[in-house]
Amino acid sequence: MALEDAKAEVDTAITRKGRRGMAYENAFGGVTSFMRRMLTKDLTGVDLAVTGVPFDQAVTNRPGTRLGPRAIREASTLQAFDAPFGWGFNPFESFDIVDYGDLAFDYASVAEFPAVLQAHIAGILEAGAGCIALGGDHSISLPILRAHAARHGPLALVQFDAHTDTWADDDPTRIDHGTMFRKAVNEGLIDAARSVQVGIRTDNPDTMGIMILDAPFVHDHGAKAAVARIREIVGDAKVYLSFDIDALDPAFAPGTGTPVWGGLTSAQAAAMLRGLAGIDLVGGDVVEVSPPFDPAGITAIAGAHVAVELICLWGWARREERGEDR
Repeated sequence: MALEDAKAEVDTAITRKGRRGMAYENAFGGVTSFMRRMLTKDLTGVDLAVTGVPFDQAVTNRPGTRLGPRAIREASTLQAFDAPFGWGFNPFESFDIVDYGDLAFDYASVAEFPAVLQAHIAGILEAGAGCIALGGDHSISLPILRAHAARHGPLALVQFDAHTDTWADDDPTRIDHGTMFRKAVNEGLIDAARSVQVGIRTDNPDTMGIMILDAPFVHDHGAKAAVARIREIVGDAKVYLSFDIDALDPAFAPGTGTPVWGGLTSAQAAAMLRGLAGIDLVGGDVVEVSPPFDPAGITAIAGAHVAVELICLWGWARREERGEDR
């Protein structure tokens, strides 16, 4: 970190002149944006947009994830000084990445929410940018997948989670954070044969044909074996990666609505995400960070790290476009 920059920089989310490069302002001050990226609604020339979806009206247990995007952004300031660890390249130097702000919606018109979110994401994609979303509860993945599938066709899903979220629900009017991937398979948004769920540790007999790598598999066989299996399943398909923070054990992510013991460690999650470098990631989300249940902000910190890893995964597949060596 350049000391002179640290002394001079403040509010870089709104004052920075370019979209690339790191920021060195104090982590505890200034206008908060994700990783101190430019906060803008102008997508001209943007490669990747990070957007917040502060919605939690579909939860079955503890609410609070509407506050997740704000907490993740604040936690990300702890990482904003340095290149992402373990990647050997810096997407924030190589790509035009911005914080697109949050989705605007009427909290009292819940039935309208999925269409509003789908249109929001579709607008980002139509502008030629990729998108990483900060939730919000996990129900947000369904409208986001609809927007991505409309552009890319059926996708391979890589889902990190304690729950499969494929519980029986064939009512298209219901909005539920435990049923959206069942709907996604039924709607043809994801290819179940090319999809995998990692870290599962709750029973649901109907997997919709999606491969399950449960938490005991990861504990018994290790992150490298899990990565090899994921790669085998998704192959060269276009991938959407959804990371429910409750994939992590409550010791590492207590601030979530439906915590389940026996989960992944943060080290296992980091190793698996980095091990997936080279998959054709077209979009992703990190969801279910609930600040009211997050002592010391450790769940938000985990969520911010996951979001950065998703950006690195997205950027890795596009490095050749920037003339960088793999």
